[in-house]
Amino acid sequence: MSVVIFTGPTLSAADARRVLDAEYLPPASEGDVYRWARRGPQVIGIIDGYFERVPAVWHKEILWAMSRGIHVFGAASMGALRAAELEAFGMEGVGAIFEAFRDGALEDDDEVAVAHAGAEFDFRPASEAMVDVRLTLGRALDAAVISRETHACIEAAAKAMFYPYRRYELILAYARDAGASSREVDRFKGWLVDGRASQKRADAIAMLRTIKRRLRKGMEPKRVQYWFENSSMWESASRLAGDAAGSQPVLLDAVLEELRLDEARFGQVQQAALLRVLAVRQSYVQGLADAGGQSALAAARFWRRHQVTDDQTRRAWMGDNQLDETRLAMLLDDEARVDWIRGLAAADASGYFLDHLRASGDYARLAERAQSKQRWLSAHGLEDPSFTDVGLDARALFEWYFEDRLGRPVPADLDRHSRELGLKDRAALERHVAREYCYSKRAADKAATQV
Repeated sequence: MSVVIFTGPTLSAADARRVLDAEYLPPASEGDVYRWARRGPQVIGIIDGYFERVPAVWHKEILWAMSRGIHVFGAASMGALRAAELEAFGMEGVGAIFEAFRDGALEDDDEVAVAHAGAEFDFRPASEAMVDVRLTLGRALDAAVISRETHACIEAAAKAMFYPYRRYELILAYARDAGASSREVDRFKGWLVDGRASQKRADAIAMLRTIKRRLRKGMEPKRVQYWFENSSMWESASRLAGDAAGSQPVLLDAVLEELRLDEARFGQVQQAALLRVLAVRQSYVQGLADAGGQSALAAARFWRRHQVTDDQTRRAWMGDNQLDETRLAMLLDDEARVDWIRGLAAADASGYFLDHLRASGDYARLAERAQSKQRWLSAHGLEDPSFTDVGLDARALFEWYFEDRLGRPVPADLDRHSRELGLKDRAALERHVAREYCYSKRAADKAATQV
């Protein structure tokens, strides 16, 4: 593999292979250039790239790739944007779109943005790029299909639209409503069948031909005039990028869409995520620069919680969760930090429980039940019930509570479970469950007997 090309809606991989033999990949997203650059290709070419709902390929990974001797080319779409921004550092842009962005004739990203289908439909475009609309209108004007007035009206209508809706049927409808000549609009619509043009496609093909020509002449490793600074932000970003070269980007919005279907769970995860980021940040403030000393314990708890007992199940879990070794290490490092801060804050947090319950609206319900339970237990001499009072041994008591009451298995490690609930040990949990059994089960049985 000497050439890697990121393409999609602008030029299909099948059409691109007719021009240049290369490894063709889906549109680039954040981290993709870094991941593939680690494989050591001679050339990376960027035509299409994700943006908006998926983090875009970032500038520093391109700079890193070039600092490693890799030639990076850009054209047509995201490639043209990045090449215009990084030309001074050595990224090579090709085509009219790149030149327009470089020279300031074009400034808006929506000039090249399009909506498109997924990989299963070969990234087929579902809207028109503004640069292609401009080229097509210019050719229609030159061919006397439309007048300058109609040209300006259609162009303005297209530019005013949000890029995913920029399709000719809508563009022309808007232009007609804005006062464009119906006769000229109809003539232009008919002319489009054969007259539609794409500057993006032309520029993409020009980049592939440029790369092919340069390869034939022979390309020495890329030489750059800058010193690549290995900053802490770059270290963090490159670790998160991992090694998952060629993997499809996971849309955060798509995952959250599924989560939002369970509103209660969404609220829980949202709260947990907020607390997680605060805990991780606080761990640095508290002086845990390196979580190494805490990581082994955190990892053991983590794998026990997920019932991962060997390397095979560990790798299966990593695959299911789309993690490589680097990102897994980052996750476990965060787990260690969260556990450490949770331990430090546990004593102080108890003082905030009641205020949180008041804020969440749960306090009145819990307080009323607590008072009712306490009165009943006191009246029956069961404030601290024994197993004799309960009529069950410890095993049966926990089976009632976890299996019958909560609908889940009894935890294998009851001491650990007790500590996670903020209790001292298993004995404290037994007392809590015994009191609940007496109040809910014995009181219910007594009421049924009386009836």
